[in-house]
Amino acid sequence: MASRRGQMLDGVLLLDKPEGLSSNHALQRAKRTVDARKAGHTGTLDPFATGLLICCFGRATKISAAMLEADKVYEATLAFGEETDSGDLTGHVTARAPDDFAGVDAAALEAALAPFRGEIEQIPPMVSALKRDGRPLYEYARQGIELERPPRRIVIHALELLACDGRSARLRVHCSKGTYVRTLAQDIGRRLGCLAHLSALRRTAVGPFSIEQAVGLEALQAMEAPAAALIPLHALPDGLRPASASTEDNIL
Repeated sequence: MASRRGQMLDGVLLLDKPEGLSSNHALQRAKRTVDARKAGHTGTLDPFATGLLICCFGRATKISAAMLEADKVYEATLAFGEETDSGDLTGHVTARAPDDFAGVDAAALEAALAPFRGEIEQIPPMVSALKRDGRPLYEYARQGIELERPPRRIVIHALELLACDGRSARLRVHCSKGTYVRTLAQDIGRRLGCLAHLSALRRTAVGPFSIEQAVGLEALQAMEAPAAALIPLHALPDGLRPASASTEDNIL
């Protein structure tokens, strides 16, 4: 039987977060499932997004800072023809393409992607957790207030067109920390002149960890011994092992 406060587990769970759950809700479900006392995650995914959520338990929470600095890889789906106030499908439409908009040509899209590769400047969205005067920007956005935000330097290491049907496109984005993929989608739409928003997002890698290594929440909950899904401290990649970890450490 699970203990009330949970066990003192040390390890990392690579969770494939489902659509519809906040990152914290997914973490708390995983925490209860493995019966852990202490847990945290290393980078938020919006509820509509899916994919790799790194959940750290016990002493593994010490790697959180390093993982926040790590590069990330996403598969992003852009819907052309409309821009929203949030930059994604959850927001309200604020602008539309002209009535004669007939879709985006793949060659034109490829050309539009070129300026977004490498080191670029990006203005963070109002629906972000960045703070102004002690308050996150999204609180101002909820009140209908838009503040001027200085651009930030980010790096798009790779931006690959995976598919395009004229009305939508799927991109692979390998980016540095601090990158807002919703803003990237919006900026690409503006460059094309047809507007765009993010209609789906899946995180496929964070630093050395890949979605292929992850377990889904339902699969985790169905395991007879779900704590066995944790990566023990001694098995973490070089540079991520807490200083106190040794080959004697295990998840129990």
